[in-house]
Amino acid sequence: MRIAGAALNQIPFAWQHNLRTIRTAIEQAQESGVELLCLPELCLTGYNCEDLFLSDWLCEAALEYLQQILPWTEGILVCVGLPVRLEGRTYNTSCVLRDGEILGFAAKQFLANDGVHYETRFFYPWPAGETTTVRWQGHEWPLGDLTFEHKGVRFGFEICEDAWRPDNVRPASRLQGRVDLIVNPSASHFAMSKTDLRYKLVLNASRNFHCTYLYANLLGNEAGRIIYDGEILVAREGHLLTRNQLLSFKEVDVECVDVDFATPLEPAAEIQPLPTPDEYLELNQALSLALFDYMRKARTRGFVLSLSGGADSCMCAVSVAEMVRLGTAELGTAEFMRRTGCFTAEDIVNITGQTEAPTAQEHRAAADGTPQEAPSDNLPKASTEVTSDEQRQTNRRITGRLLTCAYQGTVNSSDDTLNSAQELAEELGAVFYNWNIDDEVTGYVSKIASALDRPLTWQTDDLALQNIQARVRAPGIWLLANVLNALLITTSNRSEASVGYCTMDGDTAGSISPIAGVDKAFVKQWLRWAEVERHYPALRHVNALQPTAELRPLEEKQTDERDLMPYVLLNRIERLAFYSRLSPAQVLATLLEEDSTADREQLKVYVKRFFSLWSRNQWKRERYAPAFHLDDYNVDPRSWLRFPILSGGYTEELNAL
Repeated sequence: MRIAGAALNQIPFAWQHNLRTIRTAIEQAQESGVELLCLPELCLTGYNCEDLFLSDWLCEAALEYLQQILPWTEGILVCVGLPVRLEGRTYNTSCVLRDGEILGFAAKQFLANDGVHYETRFFYPWPAGETTTVRWQGHEWPLGDLTFEHKGVRFGFEICEDAWRPDNVRPASRLQGRVDLIVNPSASHFAMSKTDLRYKLVLNASRNFHCTYLYANLLGNEAGRIIYDGEILVAREGHLLTRNQLLSFKEVDVECVDVDFATPLEPAAEIQPLPTPDEYLELNQALSLALFDYMRKARTRGFVLSLSGGADSCMCAVSVAEMVRLGTAELGTAEFMRRTGCFTAEDIVNITGQTEAPTAQEHRAAADGTPQEAPSDNLPKASTEVTSDEQRQTNRRITGRLLTCAYQGTVNSSDDTLNSAQELAEELGAVFYNWNIDDEVTGYVSKIASALDRPLTWQTDDLALQNIQARVRAPGIWLLANVLNALLITTSNRSEASVGYCTMDGDTAGSISPIAGVDKAFVKQWLRWAEVERHYPALRHVNALQPTAELRPLEEKQTDERDLMPYVLLNRIERLAFYSRLSPAQVLATLLEEDSTADREQLKVYVKRFFSLWSRNQWKRERYAPAFHLDDYNVDPRSWLRFPILSGGYTEELNAL
């Protein structure tokens, strides 16, 4: 039997968009001779409808729209994810459709309730072994812990989180021996290196439960914060049969394989490991795709960036350029421009020279079902391909329409950062403005000094004088973004967010915070990688600089790490405190255990500083612009980590050190 999974780039309750991608996937599968197609979890509504899942109307609408899919399923079996609401409870289900009929709804039994997932707020877990009946407008269908049969192949379900539970309780443990195939429609968020876990999960399940296992994930930045990599995996008895390329710019990606269910396959003696994922490449592809989806789904016309010439703003600028490079390479220049929604047909002709609509993309041939070697890479070819000089110039023209930058200098700004910003913008093709804000800063300082009837000085008002510079930069850059109908990028990273090393309504002002989930040490490493591997020589300037806010007088030689602590140590304390969930005393003990030569008193100072600043600055983290989840954890209280705004601030715990 030819079976397939499809990765879809959906939008919460954007019915016509979601139906269009579903129909495209079904049509591509039919053209490829697919007999059974698995679509991702909750693909009809979108996974991130949040509290709307508690509304009767959303689930009722989903059932109504489901009827539109029925006539598209002639000659094929399709699994479509949607919520079903029964007696005031919402269930996460996958509906099985075949030849224009509904066969039933398989319900999710285990709910994800950690990290970025809060499914128990919206859904009820379905009890194992139980079934019920869905009644709708005179129709009746079974719902629950169901198995199905298609052309002699018996199959059952694990829906995303079901597969992440221990082998002795997960649904597969009860399906073993009863089915030939387990299908897993998923909405599994992206995090760097997570694909390795998922690969092992699927291959081990196929071997442990002696079945063929078909896995299909959502794709893209669905709703703002969470990115999905669109992974499709098919494994049998511990052997990989097929695996697609992840983080595609396509809206629909279908991967099919022929499986001879009648012929036994010897279980794999061991699971072939994947090569260690390249996290620089992974983050580059994920960040680019997330920006692309956010821009077009928000219906804006590009990005505006206060380009300081420092590490964070330079990374954000390069990420927009990489969005253009990767998107044009995979989709084609004309199609990428069309998909952005930022270019007219005349613009596309002027920049590309193409007068005809792009031809439909070719579909990949079905895998033949023989075991494959673990693939050496899993990202689109564009992620590592060298861009031609001609295409590079075309990309610069496109970037110039999508990215506008401004350097907002003060008397405390250096020539080093100005040169860094100006040369990088020129290299990328971005529009670049350079203006000075000293007059505005002086005006505010004079006004408050007059009101207080005393001068404001660096000796008495250090922090306030730093903050006013950052805050004065916000109104002008916001005005530019409003005029251009563009997203204003704010540039804070995770390390700064942890300790509040930022100015609210200043450098944190913006529509979107792309790298707030990335630590500063990784930002610096990524920039060095991008300079060499992605061929951005202008990054040599920022890569030669020590990170600095440039808010104090130049002669003080302000640097981030002098104000705080070494970023590598800050990140380690942060991870121990909130990923490993250790107390201050446990963090200190772990650091000393990891480095017996470390200065205990200095480490104690840093640990106290981190926890004090963390507690004091929760209100800042609550106000950050929407940030992407890119690592295995983040400090965003609206996605991964909740903490009280007001607290004891670890007073007793820190005193005990």
